[in-house]
Amino acid sequence: MTMPDRSPSRTGAGHGDLRSRLDRLTLSRKEGFQRFAESPARLRPEQLARSQIKSLGEAALTEYNRSRRGWHANLGPLWTPQMKALHEDLWDIFDSNDQDCDKVKGGIALDAFPGLGKTTAVLSFARKLHRRVIREEGELTDAGQERWPVCRVGLTANTGMRDFNRAILEYYEHPGRFRGTAADFGYRALDSILTAETRLLIVDDLHFLRWRHQAGIEVSNHFKYIANEFPVTLLLIGVGLEERGVFSEGSDYRAAILAQTGRRTTRLDMAPFNVNSAQGRLDWRNTLLAVEERIVLADKYAGMLADDLSDYLFARSSGHIGSLMTLINRGCQRAVRTGVERLDTVLLDNVKNDAAAERAREELQQALASGRLVSRPQGAAAWGN
Repeated sequence: MTMPDRSPSRTGAGHGDLRSRLDRLTLSRKEGFQRFAESPARLRPEQLARSQIKSLGEAALTEYNRSRRGWHANLGPLWTPQMKALHEDLWDIFDSNDQDCDKVKGGIALDAFPGLGKTTAVLSFARKLHRRVIREEGELTDAGQERWPVCRVGLTANTGMRDFNRAILEYYEHPGRFRGTAADFGYRALDSILTAETRLLIVDDLHFLRWRHQAGIEVSNHFKYIANEFPVTLLLIGVGLEERGVFSEGSDYRAAILAQTGRRTTRLDMAPFNVNSAQGRLDWRNTLLAVEERIVLADKYAGMLADDLSDYLFARSSGHIGSLMTLINRGCQRAVRTGVERLDTVLLDNVKNDAAAERAREELQQALASGRLVSRPQGAAAWGN
């Protein structure tokens, strides 16, 4: 198969194309993922005092606040203990899959509740993997085709085999992605993976798949076929996968198919922050310190988050990194827009967070207020442990 023309980011063309900009956001095509993986780190806006902000002209102030909006909307990913542990496991499994072609490669299923940063952590790992493979093996394969180490597809409700394969073809922008049978799409998808020498296939939102219906069985069989025949590690991401029967044992034919998937798949998870132990409180504090250091507000001060807002932020986020970063991002946007230039309870009380975090808020606030729960390590000092 002949792969599509060289990507805009590798040739320096096409940066103004609307679809390319959307790809960078959705990661639904290889060029979008490549921009995510190879783009340099975002430039941090300068930390200005209030007097310096007031001295800016209108155009300079507009640009400064625009850059801060983008910065605060992209504060992560944070190298939390959860992400570090997950990456170590992912490297163990991926590197151990560097086997000869007669051995089945082990799959991975990241199964955790929403708001814990599953996709963010996996994309961070995939970014490192992409860079490592390109650095070690080059941008082109021995056959002269473009090398795409990672393929990421997201599932939608009632995804069947044809939809799944078409999503892979969309990622590679295969010219045959518009017409064909499910079998045609399957052959083209696997051909694309082989031609691009893809090493990691990420399947996100796996919980949308109806595992115990015919479509789910077909895609499960397809996963096993990929693991059996092609040099790619499958990384599945979803919510409640165990409860949905992804790793089930059973006596009937359909359950046996799913059990085989479970036998070949290592289940990983991510946990929320827990302040019931000294180590958990230290991990929470270090995370708040890392976030605090990245914030660009004129009146930011040492301990703004890690000291003065530790209990408040734990109650508002219930220890979920996704909920925490959403609240911090929205709070920073309001602090810049209104000129408050700091985060405190008065400002954050007017900032809405996700529904799940808000439901757990009252109970956690009561536990923290009564002393039954403590979020700060004993003897903690501002901007340190």
